[in-house]
Amino acid sequence: MTSRASNLSLDAAWRLMRPGFLTLTAAAVALGLSMAAACGCGFDPLRAGVTLVLALAAHAAANAWNDYHDALSGADARNPAPLSPFTGGSRVIQQGAARPEDAQRLAVGLTVWVVLGGVWLALQAGATLLWVGLAGLALGWAYSAPPLRLMARGLGEVAVATAWWLIVQGAQVAQRGQWSLIAAVSALPFALLVANILLINGLPDAPWDAQVSKRTLAVRLGPVASAALYSGLAVGAHVGLAAAVWAQIPPGTAWWGLVSAPLSLLAAALLWRHVIRRQPTSALRPAIGLTIAAAIVHALALAAAFAAVAAQR
Repeated sequence: MTSRASNLSLDAAWRLMRPGFLTLTAAAVALGLSMAAACGCGFDPLRAGVTLVLALAAHAAANAWNDYHDALSGADARNPAPLSPFTGGSRVIQQGAARPEDAQRLAVGLTVWVVLGGVWLALQAGATLLWVGLAGLALGWAYSAPPLRLMARGLGEVAVATAWWLIVQGAQVAQRGQWSLIAAVSALPFALLVANILLINGLPDAPWDAQVSKRTLAVRLGPVASAALYSGLAVGAHVGLAAAVWAQIPPGTAWWGLVSAPLSLLAAALLWRHVIRRQPTSALRPAIGLTIAAAIVHALALAAAFAAVAAQR
C-alpha cells in the first residue's frame, strides 16, 4: 500500500492502535474491577467485559489521534531512529502504509464506538460513569489535538496520569455506580508510574520534538532534571502506597503493589547512567521496558491484593 492509498488495511489499522501498549489499559481495568469486587457490592461480568473493550478502544483511539497530529506537525517524520516500538509513534504513516487522514478516520470511528458503548454502560451503572468517560475522552483528544496540545505544553504527563487514574475509577464505577475514596487514593501511585512512562519515552524524541515546537516535559526540563523528576515519581509512587496502607485506606494486602519498586528503581538507575555517561538513545531501551513493566506489575499486584479481599467475602 502506498501513501496515496485510500483504504486502510487491517494490518495498518492494527499498528496505528499500537496494541503492545494496550496491556497497560487492561491492567488498569483489572485494578478497577478488583476494587469494586473487594467492596462486596456484587460483580457483573457483562459490564466488566464491556468496560474492558471500551477502555481498550479509547486508548487505541488516543494512539491514532497522536499519530495523526504528529504526522501533521512532522515530529515523527523528523525522528530518524525511533526506539520502536516505544517512541516515535507507530511509523505506519511515515512508512507509507497509511495517510494522516486514515489515522484520523480510525480515531473518529473508535471514538464513536466508545461513546455509544459508554452511553449504554452509563445507563446500567449511573450518570457518574458518563462523566468519567467524557473526561477520559476529552483528555485523549486534548493530549495531541490543537488548540490545547497538552503534550506540547509540558502537560502530557499530567494528562496521561489523570487518564489512567480515570480508567481505574471508571472500571470500579461501572460495577458500583459511585465513587470510592479507597479506589481514588489507591490508584494514585499507579497514575504516577504511568506518568513516568511518558516522561522517559520523551527523552529519545526530545531533539526532534523541539524542532517542531513540541515542547514536551523532556524538552523543557532536559535530561538531568527529567531523570530527577522520574526518580521522584518512582519513589513517590511507592512511598505513597506504603503511606496509604499505613493509614489503613486500602486493605492491608495492598502492600503487594510494592513489588514493582525494584523495577522502577532499576529503571531509574539505568536512566541516570544514560544521562551521566551521555550514552546513545538506544541505551534507554531497557529502562523504558522496565518503566512499562513497573506500571503493569504494580497494577496487577494491587489488583490481586483487592481480589484476595473479595475472595474472603
